[in-house]
Amino acid sequence: MAAIKARVPVPDQKPVGIWIRVSTEDQVKGESPEVHEKRARMYAEAREWRIRETYRLEAVSGKAVMQHPEAQRMLADIRSGHITGLVFSKLARLARNTKELLEFADEFRAANADMISLHEAIDTGSPAGRLFFTIVAAMAQWEREEIADRVAASVPIRAKMGKPIGGAAPFGYQWKDKKLAPELKEAPIRKLLYELFAEHRRKKTVARLINERGYRTRNGSKFSDTTVDRLLRDPTAKGTYRQNYTRTNDRSRSWEFKPESEWVLTPVEPIIPEELWATCNRILYEQRASRKPVTRQNVHLFTGFAHCQCGSKMYVWAESPKYVCPKCRNKIPIADLEYCYRDQLSQFLKSPDQIANHVAVANDAIRGKENLLASAEAELKKIEIEDERVYQLYIVDRIDQDEFGRRHKPLADRRSQLEDELPRLQAQLDVMRISAISESATISEATDFAAGWDQFKPEEKRQLVELITDKIVVGKEDVAINLLYLPTAVETSGKATRPHGFIAATSWKRAG
Repeated sequence: MAAIKARVPVPDQKPVGIWIRVSTEDQVKGESPEVHEKRARMYAEAREWRIRETYRLEAVSGKAVMQHPEAQRMLADIRSGHITGLVFSKLARLARNTKELLEFADEFRAANADMISLHEAIDTGSPAGRLFFTIVAAMAQWEREEIADRVAASVPIRAKMGKPIGGAAPFGYQWKDKKLAPELKEAPIRKLLYELFAEHRRKKTVARLINERGYRTRNGSKFSDTTVDRLLRDPTAKGTYRQNYTRTNDRSRSWEFKPESEWVLTPVEPIIPEELWATCNRILYEQRASRKPVTRQNVHLFTGFAHCQCGSKMYVWAESPKYVCPKCRNKIPIADLEYCYRDQLSQFLKSPDQIANHVAVANDAIRGKENLLASAEAELKKIEIEDERVYQLYIVDRIDQDEFGRRHKPLADRRSQLEDELPRLQAQLDVMRISAISESATISEATDFAAGWDQFKPEEKRQLVELITDKIVVGKEDVAINLLYLPTAVETSGKATRPHGFIAATSWKRAG
């Protein structure tokens, strides 16, 4: 029989930064940096994150902040891993310039760091929040493609007209009167490179010999085997300059050849005989054809997610049918762990009442917190009006200084308490809203996942495991599966609980 039990691991505290940017215009409207900082700080504390840095850009316009010293400091901390998330009150506080917002998102995605926008309820560390990165990436891709299409359309036309289409001249050549011509200092080096390769047949040997003779590339660097390979393959040296023959693959960020029908070939003055170029490229082709293809390392389904109960990660060693803990030698067959994972996921998702129950409780909690926040805001407004009325009485001499102090002090104390309480309530509400959105997205994705499990290819299963799985803990007799399913429970004390994730553990007798 499968048994369900809760097991809550204590994760390491996530190091985050807080971003505070309030323009002069915002300050005139009464939006102080302190209010935004309190809200962000209390959200981080509610999630039990560790606040490492605060980045302040006070009275700075959002039109262009990327080059601001504080923005550069924040990006450096993201790239180095000093912080792994940034909390801010709304996207407009990060940047109002769409281009810069896309650039920020690219930086965060590349560093595997999270953006947490409280107003828009975006946390890119959650499944729903990752959709934000997907949308932003799509927008950036669309913008790049629009520019690339316009440029690409002009390239073949300019090339056929004999006009340069940009870029530096190949090594050994120079642009002269808008045409390529041999460069007197570089051309002999380029020729020597072909002659050495025809003799030694090794790119690294050619690079070493060229460097030992004191020759350098155009920017003063040493020649590498990669540079030698590129120059050997370039047909410009034999008198054929290629244009419009490559394009960038946006997915892999690498270049690839266009169909030869799109190439534009322009005759130029050769540096070497065509026979020498053909000899060198025949050698390169034969060497590449005889090289054994690099086999792709197999990544098992739960690599990186499977942990032993002792705390160590578990791996599948070469030719082994089991995940093994290198520390205590705990083992579990690959097939058993996959069966346990799929079965537990299916069992959980077959309980619509349990899911509906949880969603209803979460929604009720959100509504209750919203009502409490509205009451606190109304109370603060009421106290501000009463305090102003007392002040006006004092101004027109209707009450003396002692009476003013007696009436004003309790109002001021209550006002201070509410001004502290409001950011705390807002932070709790932020946690609940973001978690609720994450739950909805995760449940939807997990349902599709479980239904189509047997139809997925191994790499598709791996992608989906990465999407909805937090951690799998393998014990001697049971397995605890921690899904990225975020409850929004709030303790009676008013402090938002850490989103732990639903833990489903299946117990069974294990052979051996």
